[in-house]
Amino acid sequence: MKVRILVSFKDSVLDPQGQTVRNALHTLGYEAVQDLRQGKVFEVELAGVDRAAAEKLVPEIAGKVLANPIIEKYTWSVIEE
Repeated sequence: MKVRILVSFKDSVLDPQGQTVRNALHTLGYEAVQDLRQGKVFEVELAGVDRAAAEKLVPEIAGKVLANPIIEKYTWSVIEE
């Protein structure tokens, strides 16, 4: 099973890199971009794990290792079974 975990800053945390990219896009004429937040993508392949086990394991991995729960949030989804 392969899962994709998306980690990004919580909405209340400033994202200077995202704002820099947004400003660059405005400079290039993409004024429709109102806001932009950057983040990290992890693709994790799990061996011998069913969906029920993944639903327990993935939040544990993301919450303890991949994301800083003080300033970051995460979402995840199965991309291959």
